[in-house]
Amino acid sequence: MATTADPLPDDNDALKAALIETRAKLSGAEALIEHLQLLIAKMKRELFGPRSERSQRLIDQLELQLEELAAAAGADEAKAETASIPVQGFTRHKTRRNFPDHLPRRRIVHPAPSCCPCCGGTKLSKIGEDITETLDVVPRQLFVTEHVREKFSCRSCEKIAQPPAPFHAIARGFAGPSLLAMVLVDKYANHQPLNRQSEQFAREGVELSVSTMADHVGACAAALLPLAELIKAYVFAAQRLHGDDTTVPVLAKVKTRTGRLWTYVRDDRPFGGADPPAAVYFYSPDRGGAHPEQHLAGYSGILQADAYSGFNALYEADRKPGPITEAACWAHARRKFFELADVASKARNNNLAVISPIAFAAVQKFDAIFALERGINGLSPEQRLAVRRRDIAPLVNEFIAWMKQERAKLSRHNAVAKAFDYMLKRVDAFTRFLGDGRICLSNNAAERALRGIALGRKAWLFAGSDRGGERAAVMLTLIQTAKLNDVDPRAWLSDVLARIADHKINDLAALLPWNWRLASMDRAA
Repeated sequence: MATTADPLPDDNDALKAALIETRAKLSGAEALIEHLQLLIAKMKRELFGPRSERSQRLIDQLELQLEELAAAAGADEAKAETASIPVQGFTRHKTRRNFPDHLPRRRIVHPAPSCCPCCGGTKLSKIGEDITETLDVVPRQLFVTEHVREKFSCRSCEKIAQPPAPFHAIARGFAGPSLLAMVLVDKYANHQPLNRQSEQFAREGVELSVSTMADHVGACAAALLPLAELIKAYVFAAQRLHGDDTTVPVLAKVKTRTGRLWTYVRDDRPFGGADPPAAVYFYSPDRGGAHPEQHLAGYSGILQADAYSGFNALYEADRKPGPITEAACWAHARRKFFELADVASKARNNNLAVISPIAFAAVQKFDAIFALERGINGLSPEQRLAVRRRDIAPLVNEFIAWMKQERAKLSRHNAVAKAFDYMLKRVDAFTRFLGDGRICLSNNAAERALRGIALGRKAWLFAGSDRGGERAAVMLTLIQTAKLNDVDPRAWLSDVLARIADHKINDLAALLPWNWRLASMDRAA
């Protein structure tokens, strides 16, 4: 059965009104479509796009091109030398590389000529030598250490005397401290799971099962726990902390579940502090607000973090032992605008009417503030505060006024409006750095402490259990603190594991990375 079209009114005014209503509905539908397309593009970028910014991607691309050009030049030069064919139009500038003095040298003296190649004379006298250095490597060597305890018999009383057995890092264990340190650093710093390490040992002729290595890892974590507790107490004695968290897949029966690794970083170097930096980690099976409340139960200072709602209870005025001062992260706020500007640039081919100019202008204002802040990094709190009040405060006030002006023009559902609201609802937290020279502009110290975990997830895939996550938190506390103090984690852990069993419990602070580094420098001197 055929259907008839809707009758149109004959009146011109009625037609105009119907046309205006139709255009309004169409405009609303188009706006909704553009909004949904923008959200889809943003979600695709988060899932599949590169995590770094365009400048970093450009640097990576240029480095890759440079690598390819250098490799091609080396291949062409090698082929030309082999074929004795001169290469035209190419000049390669080589510079002498000075290798570190602490590397051992193996001297190979090539045989001198027995006679003069010109006249055939045999009266040759050495007048000098030319040395060409090449960097080489010897594969790691596994060896067995024999601890010999000789027995002696007394001829007078017929008693047997023997020196006591040495302490081992693991009771009744057969693995030496250097081997244990290598396994721990490879697992928690280099992200090599124990099954891959076991396969590598097998290729080198030593059978170390995964279960045996796992026992060693658990025993080492238990032995090193007192040091991690010392670092924890030291971190929470700071005036200012950086806090953040990241996801950790945890093995479960049906599928992996999502746990959390939290970090709190003490780093006074940005405001000229003399105390060494340190980081402490915690594991939790979820992201409940009770976890940071438990972590920071005895802390009352400045906390630089994102706007996670689980931290809100820490900022309450009636909190015991006192409220924690909130300091927001400008880098986190900038990222929200940058993502919108980046999505807008990718969406031009689809002719989306996105609001990228506003997001792009916001990023430029952020960058101007960050540029001034970089110039005062490392100065004292008083010097930083003076520069901020003179140079940075006007830019911040202008930026906030501009945000309020632009926000008034946007719908509350707009993506850029939500980015504006993120800052405008927390103006006090974002501007607190203008009145305290100890506060940093960003929370990058905590994000850097979690970067290795984010990269390592692709290698070790998941944590074996909640207890495995807690062991990882202990080991990450030790390894990351060593890295922050420019200490080789493997050398430090090797020495600590060799000494901690018979070390005085009231002198454990001497084994902390910064004290250990000073002691090793004194020994070297």
